[in-house]
Amino acid sequence: MITRREALFGAALGAAAVAALPALSATVTKAEIRGLPREKITLVAPPFVHPHDQIAKSGPKIVEFTMTIEEKPVVIDADGAKLNAMTYNGSIPGPLMVVHQDDYLELTLINPDTNSLAHNIDFHAATGGLGGGGLTLINPGEQVTLRFKATRTGTFVYHCAPGGAMIPWHVVSGMNGAVMVLPRDGLRNDKGKPVKYDKMFYIGESDFYIPRDEKGNFKSYESAGDGYDDTVKVMRGLIPTHVVFNGKVGSLTGDNAMKSKVGETVLIVHSQANRDTRPHLIGGHGDYVWELGKFANPPAKDLETWFIRGGSAGAALYTFLQPGVYAYVNHNLIEAVELGATAHFKVEGDWNDDLMTQVEAPKPIAIN
Repeated sequence: MITRREALFGAALGAAAVAALPALSATVTKAEIRGLPREKITLVAPPFVHPHDQIAKSGPKIVEFTMTIEEKPVVIDADGAKLNAMTYNGSIPGPLMVVHQDDYLELTLINPDTNSLAHNIDFHAATGGLGGGGLTLINPGEQVTLRFKATRTGTFVYHCAPGGAMIPWHVVSGMNGAVMVLPRDGLRNDKGKPVKYDKMFYIGESDFYIPRDEKGNFKSYESAGDGYDDTVKVMRGLIPTHVVFNGKVGSLTGDNAMKSKVGETVLIVHSQANRDTRPHLIGGHGDYVWELGKFANPPAKDLETWFIRGGSAGAALYTFLQPGVYAYVNHNLIEAVELGATAHFKVEGDWNDDLMTQVEAPKPIAIN
């Protein structure tokens, strides 16, 4: 079991390591940054994404976000398995933040005194030691504000990284999310022509490691710290008990399915902060896929399945051509079917027989 004292002691060490802050780049003065326009964004829980412009309407600005860390128990499957979750803004994954290249992303991170552990945030989109992790390490009852310039376009993971063995534990307890940095003139296809999306969804894939008792039942604990030792033993086996989209089995199926219409173009951002995965849209394709998540690179075309490396986020653009329910899965089908990594898109519209038709209905086998 990890104690509150041990967690806070780690925070003190992290703060000492970053006592000296780097000087501001000479290319942009503090006064110039202070003079930039500001936009305050209200974040929304995935799979939804806050309103944003696909093409920047003006010059660079400071985009303000606020996230509150919440430690809470979360039931992650129909059998009642419980994760002592650590979350950004109460959701797994944390919210997707969207800015444009050369904007400044400014985050106020709050760790309420109702929490028991120290937390921070490491932005893969940021330039600087530990992705801002050393500058954002806060104890319960503290808050901090970090600003970084979004110099590279693409989709990027963020996650908690409080140091040492705490890093993987916090990440696989739910503390991860993504940032999307759009080119100022919007997305481009492989020919360099503009492409736009009608809707956007953010899917964060998680691998969870829930300890079992001697009878094989999932164990539960009063707090995350109480279950630390048992959880780490499961983690070290590298075999997750659950692989899920957006925090739990079935979070994006049935009534929670993502919705679209025939003719709509959908952008899907998919992140996995810890482990490789291979998204596949059953009955559809990736018209354009930024498999590495970086918009400076031309997208691949017409992919059936794409590969998201652990610690990264990718993006896929698809225009739905047929109505129906589309399963979106991790195409390690054991993980999709047995462990939970399945989502649904419900698409409305008219059926196109030219694309697919049942030529003959099922009937008894003909006997010649």
